[in-house]
Amino acid sequence: MLRLGFDRKASLRRIRPQRRAARLTRRSEEELPLVHKAAVVGRELLLDTCVYIDVLQGKTSLEVDRLLENRIVNHSGVALGEMTHLMGALDPADKRTASVLKMLGRTIDDIPEHRLSVPSSRVFGEAGMLAGMATRLSGQPHSIALLNDALLFLQAAATGCDLLTGNRRDFDFLDQLMPGTGLILY
Repeated sequence: MLRLGFDRKASLRRIRPQRRAARLTRRSEEELPLVHKAAVVGRELLLDTCVYIDVLQGKTSLEVDRLLENRIVNHSGVALGEMTHLMGALDPADKRTASVLKMLGRTIDDIPEHRLSVPSSRVFGEAGMLAGMATRLSGQPHSIALLNDALLFLQAAATGCDLLTGNRRDFDFLDQLMPGTGLILY
């Protein structure tokens, strides 16, 4: 039998997916861990996929740019998978696809191998629980995107990184369920 190294009982004690029944609602802007509140120098970063896209499109603020310039940046196989998904999903008949694929390819090729990691089996198992809780308590439909968000969120926590993302809604819910894991929203 294949062993994945996942201790389900320990993860259930850590995540406690049945502990909450109260509906999740978005917090006010003042309550969120927003980028302008983050120290320029601090823990290493792990990037959500939207950060790559926003940087490529020139949509990041000066605060985000300063964080990216001043902190060590790490990359996740989850974000890599989401970016390479675009390589298969973009319509080859669309005249914009070739240039997008070129930029995306350069971005992926620029990721240093020693800064790229994948979540552990424990993180995968617990991300399923956390995404399931967020789905149930927020009323959102089940989605792979939320599971990927939970993977990034817990991978950042497991590696001692701050997770940088522009996805305020989903990560606000995850942060409410597991506060203090190191989240920076923009």
